[in-house]
Amino acid sequence: MKRKRFRGLSFIAGLMTAAMALTACGGDSGDGDDGGDKDLTIGYISWDENIALANLFKVQLEQRGYSVELKQLDAGPTFQALSQGDIDLFQDAWLPITHEDYWEQHKDKVEDLGTWYTGATLNIAVPAYVDEVDSIADLAEHADMFDGTITGIEPGAGLTRITQDEVIPGYGLDGKLSLQTSSTTAMLTELDSAIKAEEPIVVTLWHPHWAYSRYDLKDLEDPEGLMGEGEEIHNVGRKGFSEDFPELAEMLKSFTMSDEMLASLEDAIQQAGTGNELQAVEEWSEENKEALDEIFGDL
Repeated sequence: MKRKRFRGLSFIAGLMTAAMALTACGGDSGDGDDGGDKDLTIGYISWDENIALANLFKVQLEQRGYSVELKQLDAGPTFQALSQGDIDLFQDAWLPITHEDYWEQHKDKVEDLGTWYTGATLNIAVPAYVDEVDSIADLAEHADMFDGTITGIEPGAGLTRITQDEVIPGYGLDGKLSLQTSSTTAMLTELDSAIKAEEPIVVTLWHPHWAYSRYDLKDLEDPEGLMGEGEEIHNVGRKGFSEDFPELAEMLKSFTMSDEMLASLEDAIQQAGTGNELQAVEEWSEENKEALDEIFGDL
């Protein structure tokens, strides 16, 4: 599939609010992001939207004089590092459910820098060709179809906790289906292999994710509501972030991404392959330079 150049008006419109905020917050900022310390460490987890956003900010901020280090961690250690000031920024805090435990533990030691994506959902999904399974409640009767396994992601992920502690017992799946944890990459590899062979597989997944545009997938209904309602994805900074980086903090509080915009960026990264994330983001950024200049401005 050819990489699509993203030029839509919705992309520019999605950025204009943030661009206006940048214009309004102009002026000298002292020691922070106006001529002072511009060293920044962004922590990220291995979820695709976070990989995309972290690399996008690295590219854009370094073009504007920052020195940005990316540090990959699991969710728990990321919140811990934020609360201790070991990283400056995390851009994939799912609230109020997925990262609830980490948020309650660390919220007094970090700064909420606003929501950049709304309508995020956690899901149990199967390929669309899997018949007789339309609801999580159907899994108990058809456990053998999936070899008694739900293919999951990282052990420390909130999605893993909810699946293990809420969904499996809540739908009577104990002793019938067990959650196999490893990594997001491993889950996607197994999903790809199963679909190529047209074999049944059930996975833990979430919106937003590029897999929904690449494969024909079916989110299983959740009649008990155990997966939770739609969530928001927040930017979170260490304590003192807004004081040290006032202009960047204001931009983050206004920054949003549409599904179309995010899918375009994620797709570029996926097509480039592992290890080529920065190169893919640089090329995508160049193709969308005018729109990106509107949001990042003269930070």
